[in-house]
Amino acid sequence: MSEKSKILYVEDDETLSFVTKDNLELHGYKVDHCLDGESAIESFFNESYDLCILDVMLPKMDGFAVAEKIRATDPNIPILFLTAKSMKDDRIHGLKIGADDYITKPFSIEELILKIEVFLRRKYVSVSVNDQYKVGNYNFDYRNLILSLDGDDRSLTQKEADLLKMLLDHKNNVVKRSLILEKLWGEDDYFLGRSMDVFISRLRKYLSGDAKIKLDNIHGVGFKLMIDAS
Repeated sequence: MSEKSKILYVEDDETLSFVTKDNLELHGYKVDHCLDGESAIESFFNESYDLCILDVMLPKMDGFAVAEKIRATDPNIPILFLTAKSMKDDRIHGLKIGADDYITKPFSIEELILKIEVFLRRKYVSVSVNDQYKVGNYNFDYRNLILSLDGDDRSLTQKEADLLKMLLDHKNNVVKRSLILEKLWGEDDYFLGRSMDVFISRLRKYLSGDAKIKLDNIHGVGFKLMIDAS
């Protein structure tokens, strides 16, 4: 899997980026490294990538602006933010503008590799036969990551689509937080749980066009996607 994967890595700390890039390449990934936001955008538009790793604090154009430009072009590519340990607001903001996950500095290469593999594993597994869903008045095309309502198409990220599919596969039943985190985020962790909550809120907003659909938070347990068929 990793031999076929190409990563855009944007980090202005030359020492950290040298070590990280070297280790990623030792694990079989192809890595293009950029030192600032503007060169990252130029690389993105000239190359094809499987995943982006973006530092938040960058010269010329910060990571948030880079992510927004990437998302405007490609709503599906996984984006992983690198954030300072103390900047919790950065993590939430990054998730809201379209990042799929974040990792806090300082991080271990093993942790970074785990997160990368969680995203890329879904890119190369075969999609199940049941990839077309009727969600109330919505149509959900899992294969193509499209959620439609009355001809209005919304492109989902891979993680948004994976989460919606998981909830639909357990429709009208509670899906435990721990199960979602382990399956989609790789481990059951408090801060990853905050990330998941952002994605749940995003899906709730996307599905708000049909009053018969409810995505309930069962406090301390998990989530239930309920669809009134009447």
